[in-house]
Amino acid sequence: MLLSAKAAVLKSPPGRACACTGADAVSFKELLESWRHGAAAPRTVSTYAVRLPVDDAAQLAALADMFPGRSVEQLISELLAVALRELAATMPYVPGKRVISTDEQGDPVYEDVGPTPRFMELARQHRRALEARSRRATRPVKARRRRP
Repeated sequence: MLLSAKAAVLKSPPGRACACTGADAVSFKELLESWRHGAAAPRTVSTYAVRLPVDDAAQLAALADMFPGRSVEQLISELLAVALRELAATMPYVPGKRVISTDEQGDPVYEDVGPTPRFMELARQHRRALEARSRRATRPVKARRRRP
């Protein structure tokens, strides 16, 4: 039961699959491999500025030296994506009272009332909002006709 609930969490959104394997879930090992071979996933129009601890910045610079085909921004973005998926996967499954299905042995599968469903729903809402903003930002501006 727990495995199937968490497997759904590990699925990447469309277009976010590992470039090297085409898999939906990406581990740090697969991420390193994709840096050797693949292209980056599409980006939002939003930017995020962060000040890194010195040790993290040094390690990031080392990765940039090791993978010169990747920008520092790409490295940060891809590391963050893997970390977020792993965080979602480690959120505890908390069985609720409502049975939502049965497993292969016929045992009941209870809804997850832990933090995972809320996290996933909020992430979906934010994704839709970010995609809408991206579409508006990339939409060509129509020229207005002047009235005589």
